[in-house]
Amino acid sequence: MLLAKQALMEPIDIHQLRRHGPDDWRDELRLEIFERANALGIGAQGLGGLTTVVDVKIRDYPTHAASLPVGLIPNCAATRHVELTLDGSGPAVLAPPRLEDWPSVAWEAGPDARRVDLDRVTREQIANWSPGDRLLLSGRLLTGRDAAHKRIQDLLGRGEPLPVDFSGRFIYYVGPVDPVRDEVLGPAGPTTATRMDRFTEMMLARTGLIGMIGKAERGPVGIEAIRQHGAVYLVAVGGAAYLVSQAIKQARVIAFEDLGMEAIYELEVQDMPVTVAVDSRGESIHQRGPQAWRNRIAGIPITVE
Repeated sequence: MLLAKQALMEPIDIHQLRRHGPDDWRDELRLEIFERANALGIGAQGLGGLTTVVDVKIRDYPTHAASLPVGLIPNCAATRHVELTLDGSGPAVLAPPRLEDWPSVAWEAGPDARRVDLDRVTREQIANWSPGDRLLLSGRLLTGRDAAHKRIQDLLGRGEPLPVDFSGRFIYYVGPVDPVRDEVLGPAGPTTATRMDRFTEMMLARTGLIGMIGKAERGPVGIEAIRQHGAVYLVAVGGAAYLVSQAIKQARVIAFEDLGMEAIYELEVQDMPVTVAVDSRGESIHQRGPQAWRNRIAGIPITVE
C-alpha cells in the first residue's frame, strides 16, 4: 500500500507514454489497463463517456513467489497535488494559485433545464422524468446520511414517531460543512448514495419520501425499491461541493442535532442543478449511459500511438 500511495502522487504522463511507446512490462500494463478501462464507457460521474481514467500508475517490489500481493488506490479525477520538501529550515510556505491564471467560468442554466418547485412537486410530475433529464431544484430540501438513516430505522423499529415528516419530500445525502464568515453553509457536496441502498425500501415504504439526491450509481436493491414505489433518484455533481453550496440560501437543523454534520437539516435551495439518474420506472442512467458509450467506442480501434 505504501507503493500504491507513492504511485498515486506521480504526475500524469500517460499521453507522453502513448506517444513514445512502452519501455518495459510496467509501461505495457499501464497502457493496457488505461485502454481497457476507458473502453468500458463509464465516463465522468459514471454517466458515460470516453474518459473513465486519466492515468494508470504501477510500482513493483520483490516479494515471496507465493504471495503476489496487490495494492490499489483510486485517485480523484481532479488529482489535486501540492509538493514540498521538509528540510528543517522553517515552516513551509505554499503560495496559493492566482485566480487570473484560470479561465473565467460563468454558470448559467442550459436551455433544456427544467425548473422544479420542491414544495409543490408531486408523484405525477416525477413520473414524467427520464434518466438524463437536467433539473433545477428550488424550495425546501431535507438532508440525511448514514447516521440519520440508522436512527430513523431504530425509531421505526420501536414504533416511535419520527421528528420529521418526509411525505412528498426529497432528501439530499450530504453532511454539510460548518459555514465560514457570511456563508449560509459550508461545502455541501453529495455523498455516495450506494451506502443508503439498505435503507431505501424502509424510507420509501414507511415515510412517504418520493425522491433522493446523491452521487454515484444505485445498486439493484436501491433501484428495485425506487421502481416499486415510483420514486426517483437524482445526482448532484460530485467534487463541486462549494459550487453546490451556492444554491443553498437558508439552512437549519430540524432533527438529531447531536449527530453534528450528520444531523437532518432543512435547506432552502434555489436552482440547485441535478440530473435524473434513476426514474420512477427503475431505469438507470448509470446503466444506459455507459452502454451507449460502449457501443460508440466499439468502433474506435484501440491502438498505442
